[in-house]
Amino acid sequence: MDIPVPPPRTRGQLRALTRTNDDDATFLCLSSFQIGRPLGKGKFGNVYLARTKKEHFICALKILFKSQLESNSVEHQVAREIEIQGHLSHPNILKMYNWFSDDKKIYLVLEYAAKGELYKELQKCKRFDERRSAKYILQVADALNYCHSKNVIHRDLKPENILIGIEGELKIADFGWSVHSPSDNRKTLCGTLDYLPPEIVAGCKYDHNVDNWSVGVLCYEFLHGKPPFESTDSKTTYRLIMSVEYRVGDHVSEGATDLMSRLIVKAPKNRMPLDEVIKHPWVLSPFSSEKIRNL
Repeated sequence: MDIPVPPPRTRGQLRALTRTNDDDATFLCLSSFQIGRPLGKGKFGNVYLARTKKEHFICALKILFKSQLESNSVEHQVAREIEIQGHLSHPNILKMYNWFSDDKKIYLVLEYAAKGELYKELQKCKRFDERRSAKYILQVADALNYCHSKNVIHRDLKPENILIGIEGELKIADFGWSVHSPSDNRKTLCGTLDYLPPEIVAGCKYDHNVDNWSVGVLCYEFLHGKPPFESTDSKTTYRLIMSVEYRVGDHVSEGATDLMSRLIVKAPKNRMPLDEVIKHPWVLSPFSSEKIRNL
Protein backbone atom coordinates (compact mmCIF):
# COMPACT_ATOMS: atom_id res chain seq x y z
CA MET A 1 0.00 0.00 0.00
CA ASP A 2 1.09 3.61 -0.51
CA ILE A 3 1.35 5.71 2.63
CA PRO A 4 1.52 9.50 2.31
CA VAL A 5 4.29 11.61 3.81
CA PRO A 6 3.50 12.24 7.50
CA PRO A 7 1.50 15.25 8.63
CA PRO A 8 2.96 17.36 11.46
CA ARG A 9 3.23 15.34 14.65
CA THR A 10 0.92 16.12 17.52
CA ARG A 11 1.78 15.54 21.16
CA GLY A 12 -1.14 13.15 21.46
CA GLN A 13 0.14 10.98 18.62
CA LEU A 14 3.59 10.77 20.14
CA ARG A 15 2.17 9.94 23.56
CA ALA A 16 0.15 7.11 22.05
CA LEU A 17 3.34 5.62 20.61
CA THR A 18 5.52 6.05 23.68
CA ARG A 19 5.77 3.22 26.18
CA THR A 20 4.81 4.41 29.67
CA ASN A 21 4.02 2.89 33.06
CA ASP A 22 0.52 4.36 33.19
CA ASP A 23 -2.33 1.93 33.76
CA ASP A 24 -4.07 3.15 30.60
CA ALA A 25 -0.92 3.06 28.43
CA THR A 26 -1.39 1.96 24.82
CA PHE A 27 0.57 -1.23 24.12
CA LEU A 28 1.23 -1.94 20.48
CA CYS A 29 1.19 -5.10 18.40
CA LEU A 30 1.61 -5.76 14.69
CA SER A 31 -2.12 -5.41 14.06
CA SER A 32 -1.84 -1.80 15.32
CA PHE A 33 -0.15 -0.88 12.02
CA GLN A 34 -0.80 -0.66 8.31
CA ILE A 35 2.41 -1.85 6.66
CA GLY A 36 3.65 -0.03 3.56
CA ARG A 37 6.64 -0.31 1.24
CA PRO A 38 10.02 -1.64 2.38
CA LEU A 39 12.53 1.06 3.32
CA GLY A 40 15.52 -1.21 3.76
CA LYS A 41 16.67 -4.78 4.22
CA GLY A 42 19.39 -6.08 6.51
CA LYS A 43 21.00 -9.24 7.78
CA PHE A 44 18.68 -9.52 10.77
CA GLY A 45 15.42 -8.16 9.37
CA ASN A 46 13.68 -5.45 7.37
CA VAL A 47 12.40 -1.90 7.78
CA TYR A 48 9.00 -0.83 6.45
CA LEU A 49 7.08 2.39 6.12
CA ALA A 50 4.10 2.05 8.42
CA ARG A 51 1.12 3.93 9.83
CA THR A 52 -0.77 3.39 13.06
CA LYS A 53 -4.36 2.45 12.33
CA LYS A 54 -5.78 4.48 15.20
CA GLU A 55 -3.83 7.77 14.99
CA HIS A 56 -2.69 7.54 11.33
CA PHE A 57 0.81 8.34 12.57
CA ILE A 58 3.57 7.68 10.05
CA CYS A 59 6.65 5.82 11.27
CA ALA A 60 9.25 3.27 10.24
CA LEU A 61 8.79 -0.26 11.57
CA LYS A 62 12.04 -2.20 11.98
CA ILE A 63 11.29 -5.93 12.16
CA LEU A 64 14.07 -8.16 13.50
CA PHE A 65 14.03 -11.95 13.46
CA LYS A 66 14.92 -13.44 16.85
CA SER A 67 16.40 -16.58 15.27
CA GLN A 68 18.84 -14.49 13.23
CA LEU A 69 19.80 -12.40 16.26
CA GLU A 70 20.40 -15.49 18.39
CA SER A 71 22.38 -17.41 15.76
CA ASN A 72 24.69 -14.41 15.35
CA SER A 73 24.86 -13.69 19.11
CA VAL A 74 23.80 -10.06 18.72
CA GLU A 75 20.79 -9.98 21.04
CA HIS A 76 22.77 -7.70 23.36
CA GLN A 77 23.19 -5.17 20.54
CA VAL A 78 19.43 -4.92 20.04
CA ALA A 79 18.88 -4.61 23.78
CA ARG A 80 21.50 -1.85 23.83
CA GLU A 81 19.89 -0.11 20.86
CA ILE A 82 16.49 -0.13 22.56
CA GLU A 83 17.85 1.00 25.91
CA ILE A 84 19.99 3.84 24.55
CA GLN A 85 18.11 5.14 21.51
CA GLY A 86 14.80 5.03 23.34
CA HIS A 87 16.08 7.54 25.89
CA LEU A 88 17.75 10.03 23.54
CA SER A 89 15.94 13.13 22.30
CA HIS A 90 17.73 15.38 19.79
CA PRO A 91 16.62 16.77 16.40
CA ASN A 92 19.54 15.01 14.68
CA ILE A 93 19.06 11.62 16.31
CA LEU A 94 16.49 9.20 14.92
CA LYS A 95 13.77 8.82 17.53
CA MET A 96 12.68 5.42 18.79
CA TYR A 97 9.06 5.76 19.88
CA ASN A 98 8.41 2.26 21.17
CA TRP A 99 9.08 -1.44 20.72
CA PHE A 100 7.24 -4.71 21.13
CA SER A 101 7.81 -8.37 20.34
CA ASP A 102 6.15 -11.71 19.68
CA ASP A 103 7.48 -15.28 19.67
CA LYS A 104 9.57 -14.84 16.53
CA LYS A 105 10.22 -11.14 16.00
CA ILE A 106 11.15 -7.87 17.67
CA TYR A 107 9.54 -4.68 16.36
CA LEU A 108 11.10 -1.24 16.75
CA VAL A 109 8.84 1.76 16.09
CA LEU A 110 11.13 4.46 14.70
CA GLU A 111 10.90 7.98 13.34
CA TYR A 112 10.44 8.01 9.57
CA ALA A 113 13.29 9.78 7.76
CA ALA A 114 11.54 10.74 4.53
CA LYS A 115 14.61 11.46 2.39
CA GLY A 116 16.34 8.15 2.98
CA GLU A 117 19.95 7.16 3.52
CA LEU A 118 22.83 9.62 3.55
CA TYR A 119 25.10 6.97 2.03
CA LYS A 120 22.94 6.72 -1.09
CA GLU A 121 22.81 10.51 -1.39
CA LEU A 122 26.61 10.68 -1.18
CA GLN A 123 26.94 7.96 -3.82
CA LYS A 124 24.60 9.89 -6.10
CA CYS A 125 26.45 13.19 -5.64
CA LYS A 126 29.95 11.58 -5.64
CA ARG A 127 30.92 14.15 -2.99
CA PHE A 128 29.28 17.07 -1.21
CA ASP A 129 30.26 20.71 -1.60
CA GLU A 130 31.76 22.48 1.41
CA ARG A 131 28.62 24.38 2.27
CA ARG A 132 26.56 21.21 2.56
CA SER A 133 29.37 19.33 4.30
CA ALA A 134 29.79 22.04 6.93
CA LYS A 135 26.06 22.06 7.69
CA TYR A 136 26.06 18.28 8.05
CA ILE A 137 29.13 18.26 10.30
CA LEU A 138 27.50 20.84 12.57
CA GLN A 139 24.42 18.64 12.95
CA VAL A 140 26.39 15.44 13.55
CA ALA A 141 28.80 17.07 16.02
CA ASP A 142 25.94 18.65 17.96
CA ALA A 143 24.08 15.33 18.15
CA LEU A 144 27.17 13.44 19.32
CA ASN A 145 27.99 16.17 21.83
CA TYR A 146 24.48 15.63 23.23
CA CYS A 147 25.10 11.85 23.34
CA HIS A 148 28.35 12.37 25.22
CA SER A 149 26.55 14.61 27.73
CA LYS A 150 24.34 11.57 28.41
CA ASN A 151 27.43 9.33 28.70
CA VAL A 152 26.64 7.60 25.40
CA ILE A 153 29.33 6.77 22.83
CA HIS A 154 28.02 5.86 19.35
CA ARG A 155 31.16 3.99 18.16
CA ASP A 156 29.92 3.28 14.62
CA LEU A 157 29.41 6.62 12.91
CA LYS A 158 29.41 6.37 9.09
CA PRO A 159 27.16 7.51 6.22
CA GLU A 160 25.37 4.13 6.21
CA ASN A 161 24.13 4.83 9.76
CA ILE A 162 22.80 8.32 9.06
CA LEU A 163 19.41 9.13 7.52
CA ILE A 164 17.95 12.33 6.07
CA GLY A 165 14.73 13.82 7.44
CA ILE A 166 11.94 15.52 5.53
CA GLU A 167 13.54 18.97 5.93
CA GLY A 168 16.94 17.71 4.78
CA GLU A 169 18.28 17.42 8.33
CA LEU A 170 20.50 14.49 9.31
CA LYS A 171 19.34 11.78 11.70
CA ILE A 172 21.95 9.57 13.36
CA ALA A 173 20.58 6.03 13.56
CA ASP A 174 21.70 2.48 14.34
CA PHE A 175 22.79 2.59 17.97
CA GLY A 176 23.53 -1.16 18.01
CA TRP A 177 27.23 -0.56 18.66
CA SER A 178 26.69 2.37 21.02
CA VAL A 179 27.38 2.04 24.71
CA HIS A 180 26.44 3.81 27.92
CA SER A 181 29.73 4.56 29.64
CA PRO A 182 29.38 6.56 32.87
CA SER A 183 33.09 6.46 33.70
CA ASP A 184 34.84 3.48 32.15
CA ASN A 185 37.42 3.18 29.42
CA ARG A 186 36.40 0.43 27.03
CA LYS A 187 38.44 -2.08 25.03
CA THR A 188 35.98 -3.69 22.59
CA LEU A 189 36.76 -3.96 18.87
CA CYS A 190 33.66 -2.64 17.17
CA GLY A 191 32.44 -0.42 14.40
CA THR A 192 33.59 -0.22 10.78
CA LEU A 193 37.29 -0.54 9.92
CA ASP A 194 37.54 2.59 7.74
CA TYR A 195 36.25 4.69 10.66
CA LEU A 196 38.11 3.05 13.54
CA PRO A 197 40.60 5.27 15.41
CA PRO A 198 44.14 4.11 16.26
CA GLU A 199 43.33 3.24 19.88
CA ILE A 200 40.68 0.71 18.83
CA VAL A 201 42.82 -0.70 16.01
CA ALA A 202 45.64 -1.20 18.54
CA GLY A 203 43.29 -2.87 21.03
CA CYS A 204 43.80 -0.16 23.64
CA LYS A 205 41.26 1.30 26.02
CA TYR A 206 39.21 4.16 24.62
CA ASP A 207 36.58 6.74 25.51
CA HIS A 208 34.14 9.16 23.87
CA ASN A 209 36.94 10.62 21.75
CA VAL A 210 36.48 7.74 19.30
CA ASP A 211 33.40 9.62 18.04
CA ASN A 212 35.43 12.82 17.57
CA TRP A 213 37.81 10.91 15.29
CA SER A 214 34.81 9.59 13.33
CA VAL A 215 33.48 13.13 12.81
CA GLY A 216 36.79 14.01 11.16
CA VAL A 217 36.69 10.89 8.98
CA LEU A 218 33.07 11.63 8.08
CA CYS A 219 33.99 15.18 7.09
CA TYR A 220 36.74 13.81 4.84
CA GLU A 221 34.31 11.38 3.18
CA PHE A 222 31.77 14.15 2.57
CA LEU A 223 34.41 16.21 0.75
CA HIS A 224 36.18 13.38 -1.10
CA GLY A 225 33.49 10.74 -1.63
CA LYS A 226 35.50 8.09 0.21
CA PRO A 227 37.03 7.69 3.69
CA PRO A 228 40.66 8.81 4.19
CA PHE A 229 42.18 5.41 4.98
CA GLU A 230 40.36 3.34 2.37
CA SER A 231 42.55 0.77 0.61
CA THR A 232 42.30 -2.53 -1.23
CA ASP A 233 43.13 -4.62 1.85
CA SER A 234 42.54 -4.36 5.58
CA LYS A 235 46.24 -4.68 6.45
CA THR A 236 47.04 -1.48 4.56
CA THR A 237 44.04 0.28 6.10
CA TYR A 238 45.26 -0.65 9.60
CA ARG A 239 48.72 0.70 8.78
CA LEU A 240 47.35 3.98 7.39
CA ILE A 241 45.16 4.47 10.45
CA MET A 242 47.98 3.79 12.89
CA SER A 243 50.25 6.25 11.09
CA VAL A 244 47.37 8.73 10.51
CA GLU A 245 48.44 8.82 6.88
CA TYR A 246 45.95 10.48 4.53
CA ARG A 247 45.94 13.05 1.75
CA VAL A 248 43.59 16.01 1.44
CA GLY A 249 42.51 16.91 -2.10
CA ASP A 250 43.53 20.21 -3.69
CA HIS A 251 39.86 21.18 -3.99
CA VAL A 252 39.42 21.27 -0.20
CA SER A 253 39.61 24.65 1.55
CA GLU A 254 42.04 25.58 4.33
CA GLY A 255 39.16 25.80 6.80
CA ALA A 256 37.96 22.25 6.15
CA THR A 257 41.53 20.96 6.17
CA ASP A 258 42.12 22.66 9.52
CA LEU A 259 39.05 21.05 11.07
CA MET A 260 39.99 17.57 9.87
CA SER A 261 43.56 18.01 11.11
CA ARG A 262 42.20 18.77 14.59
CA LEU A 263 39.93 15.71 14.67
CA ILE A 264 41.91 13.03 12.82
CA VAL A 265 44.59 13.00 15.51
CA LYS A 266 46.29 9.91 16.94
CA ALA A 267 46.22 10.97 20.60
CA PRO A 268 42.54 10.88 21.70
CA LYS A 269 42.88 13.71 24.22
CA ASN A 270 44.34 16.00 21.55
CA ARG A 271 41.26 15.76 19.33
CA MET A 272 39.11 18.87 19.14
CA PRO A 273 36.16 18.67 21.59
CA LEU A 274 32.77 18.55 19.89
CA ASP A 275 31.58 21.73 21.59
CA GLU A 276 34.47 23.46 19.80
CA VAL A 277 33.75 21.72 16.49
CA ILE A 278 30.31 23.32 16.35
CA LYS A 279 31.97 26.74 16.80
CA HIS A 280 34.71 26.19 14.21
CA PRO A 281 34.75 28.99 11.58
CA TRP A 282 34.48 26.54 8.67
CA VAL A 283 31.50 24.77 10.26
CA LEU A 284 29.75 28.11 10.82
CA SER A 285 30.67 29.59 7.42
CA PRO A 286 27.43 28.57 5.60
CA PHE A 287 25.36 30.33 8.24
CA SER A 288 27.50 33.48 8.11
CA SER A 289 27.03 33.74 4.34
CA GLU A 290 23.28 33.19 4.70
CA LYS A 291 23.12 36.03 7.22
CA ILE A 292 24.99 38.36 4.83
CA ARG A 293 22.66 37.50 1.93
CA ASN A 294 19.64 38.28 4.09
CA LEU A 295 20.84 41.77 5.02
